[in-house]
Amino acid sequence: MSKFVDRPRYTCALGGAISTLRAIPRAIPIIHGSAGCGGNLTTAINAGAAYIGGGYCGGSALPSSNVVERDVVFGGDTRLREQIQSSLEIIDGDLFVVVTGCMVDMIGDDTVAVVAEFKNAEKPVIAVPTPSFKGNSFYGYDLLFKGLISTYITKTIPEPLSVNVLGIVPAQDVFWKGNLRELKRILKKLGLKVNTFFGEGETLENIRNAGQAALNIVVSNSFGIESAKYFEEIHGIPYIFSPLPIGALAGEQFLSTVGNALHLDPLTIARVIAEEKSIYYDYLERIADIYNDVDLQRYAIVVGDSSYAPALTRFLSDELGWLPELVVVTDVLEEAQETIVQSQCSGLNSGLKPHVYFDSDTSSVKKYVREIWPRNQNNRYYDSMSPTVIVGSSFERDIAEEFGYPLVPVSFPLTGRCVMNRAYAGFSGGLSLTEDIISNLVAAR
Repeated sequence: MSKFVDRPRYTCALGGAISTLRAIPRAIPIIHGSAGCGGNLTTAINAGAAYIGGGYCGGSALPSSNVVERDVVFGGDTRLREQIQSSLEIIDGDLFVVVTGCMVDMIGDDTVAVVAEFKNAEKPVIAVPTPSFKGNSFYGYDLLFKGLISTYITKTIPEPLSVNVLGIVPAQDVFWKGNLRELKRILKKLGLKVNTFFGEGETLENIRNAGQAALNIVVSNSFGIESAKYFEEIHGIPYIFSPLPIGALAGEQFLSTVGNALHLDPLTIARVIAEEKSIYYDYLERIADIYNDVDLQRYAIVVGDSSYAPALTRFLSDELGWLPELVVVTDVLEEAQETIVQSQCSGLNSGLKPHVYFDSDTSSVKKYVREIWPRNQNNRYYDSMSPTVIVGSSFERDIAEEFGYPLVPVSFPLTGRCVMNRAYAGFSGGLSLTEDIISNLVAAR
């Protein structure tokens, strides 16, 4: 028997598509769904993604068909047709994407057929059905990409040193834009032409020309892989998987994996890695004294999705020298995906093997803490899991207060801080994360 999800850490598939489109300049989502879908999702995404805002023609300005009872009975095709026409007339956009909510998918509206009527419109209009009851926001990200791959991205001759970066879901990854900037920066040092789709300076032209890539790089255990497979099927572009890199060790592995896949000069790869590590450790040296003088080593509880949780765990263990005891992975995964995440959390350079659980229920985190570290039953000698830091989301605020653990909020939903260009990926991202963690510990001094 299935169970309900207590305070989910993601939206529905429609929400994932909307948040991804929000990251594409001059791309206009047109929601074909019931009234309230757009508004509710906007509120959830804006606050949960550290106040990301609505973007261009997003937020409360999202065009929507707002189907009502009459449309449910007689079909909402006519209402959608009207909405597309009015959106094309009123909104100054360069790409219009019709995405769907639960209601219209359940009544069987043929969204693709209606959109096909606008194939000769002045601006391109495409349909990406996003049946929200079939998956969450990560699923919506892949659905949108598949729609772009099949209908918008042009087929062309690959450029040998051109790559696409997949697997970072805008808004779900609160630091998406800064992370893409950092990944693009270090990849460009290898001499590559990098398309991140949603990063700084990217345009619709970058998306349209994504078919010229020689390689797709997926930086997630679970998200973007289906898109990469579809890219390979439609455009013949091979892909590799490399975990989200945080810090110097993971950054070195990332650059080596990409460089070797593209058969780059090993000396060039080694030179770039050496340069980045030299800068990284020069900055990291600054905290060595306070770290050792005050003994800032901590136990750690990590709560996050299948991309962030293992990446954070490896960083805390292998670079900060902390002791990760508990890892809770919060998105819904298949068994094969769970096996991959489990191996990444267990194969640490430190040799530590944290307890790893897969659970989307927020209330379960407290239960797992009790399981791995029993209460003090007035024992004469009691080894408490202390001092401990929780690295998770705003949902962990309650458990942090109950147990007296400091909380470093880094994952969705993130309502207690505002994020602009902050990044945690790569070499400079590892420094930013270290800065935030240590600042949290010394804030009261």
